[in-house]
Parts: sequence; structure tokens; C-alpha cells
Amino acid sequence: MSTIYWDSMLFIYVLEGNPQFAPTVAKIQRQMYAHGHKLVTSVFTLGEVLTGPRKLGAQNGIDAVKAYFESGTVELLPFTGETADRYSVLRSSFNIAQADAIHLATAAIAGVDAFVTNDRSLHRLRIPGIAFIVGLDGKLF
Repeated sequence: MSTIYWDSMLFIYVLEGNPQFAPTVAKIQRQMYAHGHKLVTSVFTLGEVLTGPRKLGAQNGIDAVKAYFESGTVELLPFTGETADRYSVLRSSFNIAQADAIHLATAAIAGVDAFVTNDRSLHRLRIPGIAFIVGLDGKLF
């Protein structure tokens, strides 16, 4: 079983029904579960995904997001002191956004097998603790 980390946008695509990316992300998720892989992300993702419906004042959307993340479909990884230390290493070593560094640090500390993101600027990075970084157009399985 592999551990696969999703960036926040993948959850947003699925939960908001993005017509361009949701079908691809849903296919990746089906393939993951068919192969017995484990889906993880940072607890930070929950905050990012909740932001859209909260800005709209959409209580149903907020409830749906919370229900999804409480369903056991995905494991939320904590942001710990060790993660904060790795975050600082990444921020001082690479020109990446704070949110990206939080995700990458969390994934690296967890020792994930794959980090899936639609952010092409992250695909080139080699981060100790992450076996490989792949995009939606990459071959994951």
C-alpha cells in the first residue's frame, strides 16, 4: 500500500465539481482505492477547502466539506514542530509559496510515496521524504 498526498486544489476540484479537473481527480481517486492506496493531506487543507463555501456564506457547502473530511476517506496529517522545522528548510531553500511549503513539509515528514498537485511549478522539485511529485497529467499508476 502506498501513501499518496493530495494538494488542496484536488479536493476543491472534486467537492466543487470543477468541469475541467474533477473527472480526472475522481478517476485518480478510484484508481488509488482500487490499488489499496491510502489518501492523506494536511489538516491545513481542511482550512483551505472550507474557505470557498465560507466566503459565500454557504452553510450547506461548509457542512459537506466537513462531512467529507470526517468520513474516513482521507487522513488529515498534523502540522507539528517537526513539520514547522521542515517548512523552514523548504522556504529557505526554494522559492515556493507558504501554502505549498506547508503541504510539502507535511508530506515529507509523513514520508509519502507520491505528492499529487496541479501546480506545475512544484513538479520539478526533489524533496527528501517524498518519493515523487506528479501532476494530474502524470502517470500515477
